[in-house]
Amino acid sequence: MKFDGSVVPIIDLAPARTGDEAAKQAVAEQVGAAARSIGFLVVSGHGVPAEIIERAEAEGRKLFDLTKSEKVKYRSPDKAVYRGYFAVESGNLASTIGEKEAKPDHREYFNIGRFDIDEGDPYFSTPTANRLFHPNIWPDADVPGFKPAFVDYYHEMEKLASLLMELCARALHLSPDWFADKIDKHITNMVVSNYPDQPEELESGKLRAGAHTDYGGLTILKTEDKPGGLEVKTSDGRWEPVPIVPGAFIINLGDLMAQWTNDEWVSTMHRVVNPPKGQGVGSRRQSLVFFHQPNYDAIVECIPTCAEKSAPKYGKTTSLEHLEMKMNQMNDTAKFKETKETEAA
Repeated sequence: MKFDGSVVPIIDLAPARTGDEAAKQAVAEQVGAAARSIGFLVVSGHGVPAEIIERAEAEGRKLFDLTKSEKVKYRSPDKAVYRGYFAVESGNLASTIGEKEAKPDHREYFNIGRFDIDEGDPYFSTPTANRLFHPNIWPDADVPGFKPAFVDYYHEMEKLASLLMELCARALHLSPDWFADKIDKHITNMVVSNYPDQPEELESGKLRAGAHTDYGGLTILKTEDKPGGLEVKTSDGRWEPVPIVPGAFIINLGDLMAQWTNDEWVSTMHRVVNPPKGQGVGSRRQSLVFFHQPNYDAIVECIPTCAEKSAPKYGKTTSLEHLEMKMNQMNDTAKFKETKETEAA
């Protein structure tokens, strides 16, 4: 593990993929140390083929290069269906932490849900599943290479997420497969975000993505080294940039991992800031974000090895209950703003 001048450590996963039990445990201990200190890590040696990453990045750019009228064709007409294209400033991540006055995020994005479900499995045909596993909206007519590129990329992220969850289990001195039955039917969504150039400065208080924590178990991020990037909030209140290492992924823990570990591990606040003054032109950046969310009925409560150290802080919940709570916060903020705008008018 090394730090390369950042508060976020860089960890080589290769020994965990190819080494013996001792090598796997050594990497797991590094993951655990990062999880306790900052909740973020950068991973190299992950085994994801560069060709698959590059193809997804290229197809994502093609999508966002379309005209606005072309892109909006791929937006669901049903606001309750979180799939397809979302325009610039249609989202507000800070609202998920109760920031009702927060300004919308200066980004556009495309959302992809899980697509390879077993329709013969009753788990995927319950009323709850029918609310979660909506068909995806693919931009086949305009970007025919998008779907195959992101199907391949999504599958690689599933494999990487499984390895990371195994390392988390080892770091917590659990059986390596402790999380396996909690993520085997995961409800992960993936977001491809485009942060456009900023030829003019944004109004005060508006960011590329407002401060927030992630909802699920962990997040896998692939992004670019451009002006205006990801920052993490340290325990003493400082905002620090997260390093961009060529070929590596940024990993951060979500709220559910913090609750599972009784806050022994941290789900850290983070944001995406605007480019510095004078660097807005040429600052366009794209991020591929895999929000790994456990099975909708996965029980989240203090795990045994953490319960030994202190009394549980959180009540029992499920992956879906927590997700819906966060989404309701976002919806409440939207309603609050609509009311304020109506009153002002």
